[in-house]
Amino acid sequence: MWLRSLGIVLSLALHASSLDNGLLKTPPMGWVPWERFRCNTDCKADPENCISERLIKVMADRLASDGWKELGYVYVNLDDCWAAEKRDVQGRLQAHAERFPSGIKALADYVHSKGLKFGIYSNLGNATCAGYPGTTLDSIETDAKTFAEWGVDMLKLDGCFSNSSVKALGYPKMSAALNRTGRAIAFSCSWPAYEGGLPPKVNYTVLGKTCNLWRNYIDIQDSWDTLLRIIEWYGDHQEVLQPAAGPGRWNDPDMLIIGDFGLSREQAKVQVALWAVLAAPFFLSCNLRTISREAKDILQNPLLIYINQDSLGIPGKRIAKVCLRQLNQAALFADLVRTDTAHNEDWMGSEEENKAAFAGLAAWSSRPLLPLCTTWALAGCACMGGGSS
Repeated sequence: MWLRSLGIVLSLALHASSLDNGLLKTPPMGWVPWERFRCNTDCKADPENCISERLIKVMADRLASDGWKELGYVYVNLDDCWAAEKRDVQGRLQAHAERFPSGIKALADYVHSKGLKFGIYSNLGNATCAGYPGTTLDSIETDAKTFAEWGVDMLKLDGCFSNSSVKALGYPKMSAALNRTGRAIAFSCSWPAYEGGLPPKVNYTVLGKTCNLWRNYIDIQDSWDTLLRIIEWYGDHQEVLQPAAGPGRWNDPDMLIIGDFGLSREQAKVQVALWAVLAAPFFLSCNLRTISREAKDILQNPLLIYINQDSLGIPGKRIAKVCLRQLNQAALFADLVRTDTAHNEDWMGSEEENKAAFAGLAAWSSRPLLPLCTTWALAGCACMGGGSS
C-alpha cells in the first residue's frame, strides 16, 4: 500500500466565449419529468402521473412549498410529449388539448406565479423523439416567437431525426432566433450528444457561443451502471470538457436520478456530490409528492448546492484519479490511496476552512465497481467503507 497526498492550488482558467444572452451564470437547477414520468400520456388510466398541466402544476407547487425554490431549484421544464399531434392552422406548435386544456401560456403563467421559471422541449427535425411535431429549419423563427409569447424561460432542443448538416445550421439559427425575440430564454442543446460528444465533430467553442448548456453523452437511466458510464466518460475526456464549461455555458451529464428507484443511499450521495464538483445542472426527475426524506435531504444539502453554484464556474477535474474543483477563494487538496488489489477514485469539490466534499468510488477484482464512500465534512455527514452512515 502506498499513500500519496496531493496539495494543489489551481490557477484560474481562461474562459471561452459564452452565448451573449446573459443567462445561467451558474448551473441551472429545477425539475423535469422525463426520467420518472417518461411519455405517459394515458390520463384516463393514470391521471396523477400522465404528462399534463395537472402534473406540471403539482410539481411547481411542490418546488415552491417544500423548500426547493429557496435553494435554487427554480426551473419547471416540460420534456417530450406535451404537444398536439399537429400544428395549428397558422403553423404554430400547440399543446395537446385534453392534457393541457388551458394551453402553455396559462401553464407558464401559473409556474411564474409561484416564483419559478418555465421551460419547454422541442426537437430539431420533423418530429420529436417520441413522434410529436418537431421544429424544422423553416419553422425555427415561428417556434422561437411562439415560445417567447408563451413566456418560456428555457428551451431544450433535442436532435432526433436530423443529420449533422441540419444540426450545424439549426442550433445556431435557433439561438439567434431566441435572442431576437427580446425575451431571455436559456438554450439547452442536445447537439453534441448526437455527434459523439467530442472533437472533431463537436466544436465546443462554437457550442459555447450557441447554447447555455448541452447534453454530450448517453441518456442517464435509473441505474447505477449508466451513472458510472457517465462518470467515467467525463473523467476520460475532461481535457476537452472541463475548459468548455463556465458561466453561461455548461456541460450537462443529464438528470439527477435521486429519489427514483435505481440508486442506493450511498450511490445517490455519489451522484449529487459529483454533479456538484462537475458544475453540472441540478435537474431533479423524481416524484416530488412522494420523495423520501432521505432523498430530499441529499438533494437539498445546502453546502453541496453552494459548491455547485460557486461563482467562478470552474468545473472539477480528475487528476491522477482525484477530481478537484476550484471554488472562489478556495485552495484544493486531496489524498490518493492505492493498494495492489484495489483502486480508489475520489472526486473532490473544495477545501474552505478545513471543509471538503468528497465522492469516492472503489473497485476490487472480486466485485463490480461500487460506491466506497461519500464524505461531506461540509454537511456534517460521513460514511465508512461501503456502508451507510
